[in-house]
Amino acid sequence: MPRSGALPTLSRLRLPGVPGAPLIHVFGNTRGLKASQVRQLERLFRRRLPADRLVSNEFARHLCEISNEIRRQVGVLVDRRGDIQHVMVGDASGIQLPDWGRLRAGRGRLRGLRCIHTHLGGEGLSRDDLTDLAVLRLDAMVSLAVREGGLPGLAHTAALRPANDDDAGTMQLEPQHPAQLDLDFAAWIRELENELAQTARTRQVGSGERAILVSVSAGRDRETLDIHLEELRELARSAGIRVCDVITQTRPRVDAKTLLGSGRVSDLVVRCFQQDVDLVIFDQDLTPTQARNLAERMELRVVDRTQLILDIFAQRATTRDGRLQVELAQLRYCMPRLAQRADQSLSRLAGGIGGRGPGETKLESDRRRVRDRITRLERDLARLTKQRERRRRRRGRRGVPVLSIVGYTNAGKSTLLRALTRTEVLVEDKMFATLDPVSRRLRFPREREVIITDTVGFIRDLPDDLVAAFHATLEELQDASLLIHVVDASTSDLERRIGAVRAVLDEIGLGNKPELLVFNQIDKLPAGAASVLEKRYGCIAVSALRIEGLHRLLERAEHLLWEQDATSVDQRRLTEGLIAQGV
Repeated sequence: MPRSGALPTLSRLRLPGVPGAPLIHVFGNTRGLKASQVRQLERLFRRRLPADRLVSNEFARHLCEISNEIRRQVGVLVDRRGDIQHVMVGDASGIQLPDWGRLRAGRGRLRGLRCIHTHLGGEGLSRDDLTDLAVLRLDAMVSLAVREGGLPGLAHTAALRPANDDDAGTMQLEPQHPAQLDLDFAAWIRELENELAQTARTRQVGSGERAILVSVSAGRDRETLDIHLEELRELARSAGIRVCDVITQTRPRVDAKTLLGSGRVSDLVVRCFQQDVDLVIFDQDLTPTQARNLAERMELRVVDRTQLILDIFAQRATTRDGRLQVELAQLRYCMPRLAQRADQSLSRLAGGIGGRGPGETKLESDRRRVRDRITRLERDLARLTKQRERRRRRRGRRGVPVLSIVGYTNAGKSTLLRALTRTEVLVEDKMFATLDPVSRRLRFPREREVIITDTVGFIRDLPDDLVAAFHATLEELQDASLLIHVVDASTSDLERRIGAVRAVLDEIGLGNKPELLVFNQIDKLPAGAASVLEKRYGCIAVSALRIEGLHRLLERAEHLLWEQDATSVDQRRLTEGLIAQGV
């Protein structure tokens, strides 16, 4: 329901005749009301609805009379026994619900409370009403139209139901006058909750987490947006997440508070209930404020693309190096977001003696622990880096050339390594299936040997924290005599992926390394398309899965490794001879 802009206040009343009973609160905008009007609101706590009635005509009339007198919306939250648990008062256009915690709401269950509130304009249920119904999982949302003289008009009722292809996950009853409502509410709500519980149990069997993907265009064209969303879908699949829906919004710039506009956020909240999702994944990186606002509004886990990639890396890292690097990247990502996780019930005052509350103390201790952990991880990674440097020096003294396979994630690098070396290497049709470097010996037809290494895959807009954390691993590429740049020939955005890989190589200072461009997965292309790609890009087209084109790949690599080196040596000797002769 619409959020009241007025600062909420509380009016307190102790239950009469009950010693030690807790204080009763009237929540909302009670400022400017007469004492008699406040007492009328407080007396609502003494009323009780029949357990089998959604709302009685007598109670609806009393609520509308109060609303008409104070010219503000008035609402109550009623439990299934008919007791009034909360009384709210807003302004002429909206009302705000109190924060009562999670109570009994959960997967397949409803809150156990129904909201009954007035509408001065008689406009029926608003989009905000339906949003609150879905977010808070209320038993029902009832709006009462206030007619002239404070008489109740039509009652508009909505409730949740399992979503399917034919409905939107909510149902609205036919608007009726409260006196004509003959619904057996107790039996109706039991049947509805059983239906929701059965649907939830069915969805839990054999399925992972369910998610909705969200992206805002923010100036991007539709083709680019579709490509980014398809890549986000693949990332979600690699993380073991089931994508239930995709939501996009076109706007000139993102909203500073929630990324999406307020109306689209409300639609997203309802969609989350409809699809019974566990989390929402955004294609854009969220600021700490945006992540907090969205999580509070939807009461769901909200992650962005960077956090999703970090989670995939955390799942796939197996070696000590990999685990340390992923943990370091995660801590660097979480560091600026610690402030958003502080307990809202604690004081966070700051400045001056006596102004530092327990909330700030907890936050600072968390930051200190994170900084200390980051320092230890950096020290451990530095020690591992020295060990790798010693191994590289020993390898360099033996004079064995190094081939390093680089490329966009899921381009088929591991499949190519397995096909060339005929060894067992983990191969999986997922993004970032392998993270840790894998090295194998490769013998060329002329009895020459090289070390061939498979590295972590790249991706567009690779998180800076991840690049920094994996910098030590990527340093393995420094000793590469030749980079084999593997590209998925079947993708629709070849040049963008090639550019993304080369951008990362430039960032780590390897942009000048010799490169052999290899287009993989030509078995997915129509006949003749591979030769067109070879002429256009000057590449080698192969199919690592079907062992096609690998002989030509080895010939080209051998030429680049030895024949060019021999030519360079001859040219250097010729130059040295001319200098010695004084030419």
